[in-house]
Amino acid sequence: MPIGVAVTGMGIVSSIGLSVDENFQSLMDRRTGISYLENFHSKHAAHIKVGEIKVSNEEFQERLNLPIDLSFTRTSLLGAYAAKQAIVDAGISEINSVRTGLISATSVAGMDTTEKYFKDFQEQPALQKFINSHNVGDSTNKIADYLGIRGMVSGISTACSSAANAIMLGSSLIETGRLDRVIVGGTDALSKFTINGFNSLMILSDRDNAPFDQNRKGLNLGEAAAYLVLESEDQVQKENKQVLAFLSGYGNANDAYHQTASSETGEGAYLAILKALKKASLQPKDIDYINVHGTATTNNDLSEGRALQRIFESVPDFSSTKSFTGHTLAAAAAIEAVYSILALRANVVFPTLNFQTKIEEFDLVPATELIHKEIHHVLSNSFGFGGNCSTLIFSKS
Repeated sequence: MPIGVAVTGMGIVSSIGLSVDENFQSLMDRRTGISYLENFHSKHAAHIKVGEIKVSNEEFQERLNLPIDLSFTRTSLLGAYAAKQAIVDAGISEINSVRTGLISATSVAGMDTTEKYFKDFQEQPALQKFINSHNVGDSTNKIADYLGIRGMVSGISTACSSAANAIMLGSSLIETGRLDRVIVGGTDALSKFTINGFNSLMILSDRDNAPFDQNRKGLNLGEAAAYLVLESEDQVQKENKQVLAFLSGYGNANDAYHQTASSETGEGAYLAILKALKKASLQPKDIDYINVHGTATTNNDLSEGRALQRIFESVPDFSSTKSFTGHTLAAAAAIEAVYSILALRANVVFPTLNFQTKIEEFDLVPATELIHKEIHHVLSNSFGFGGNCSTLIFSKS
């Protein structure tokens, strides 16, 4: 018997690949996407590292067959590119043949474009369309319009847990019978605003990030987009569709501790994991691999590690794929959902790059080499500013 909502397609674009296959090969080959900023000017470009996609907006527009004069921001372009892949992967030829929705997450939204023009748009009316693209709903609507979706469309912005919450909402809409199919995920582009903002918090690293390492210096911001196609059991059976995995469990909690920091005990993470396990009817010992939030910041890794120790008598193999892609903010949970499903299907634990020394506060060491093992359940954590903590569990079909 299937457990949870079926995942029938997925698409992704990140600094380690422009497709699911390219991302998988990079993870298998330990090929990082961390580099220096090239696509736009920043005074920090020479001394911080990022997970940047080395493809211009113009090239994405060509790949998507979009007119150059449209007000698609980079966030919208990345989202449309990944979501289209997911629909093709799911074998969907008529997007509105059943009740279909889109739940898209973002935190950058259109600011990668509006920050270029906000000083000039009042004197140059032609720039107004880019200012109007600033909000979360605009990028979500543009992706929906590009895909031709006429059903429910909604955007979510809960910082770095955004895409996890989009996936959770999409699953709930199917479980409650409101939709038959939902495209869920998230997209975020690099921008000056986010680079400057995270730099002001003093949590950016000038070297490749090292999650769960005692000498971690901070995160590398990244850009990416990823989407899953979720479908009901009835829809899967009706069309005899291939199921990539099941979203068997999910949970969301808030530790209400600090605007930009997790609690020292990992309370929000702890509660989110417990909720996800309960929904999936699983015990901690059933989890074979954890894709940790693993931002490589002092606060997150310590807090998340303590939460894991509270849940698991023996913490299973875990790794942070942010060491490959950087932290892609609202897209992070979506790209790590794709990686979790890839791990399930290939029976592998992906490595954490750059790890050397375990954190002195606890005895936890991430996987640093590719591990081949039988995997049935993968747990993926995503924690956002404001204490918004979310956990997803993907199970083998």
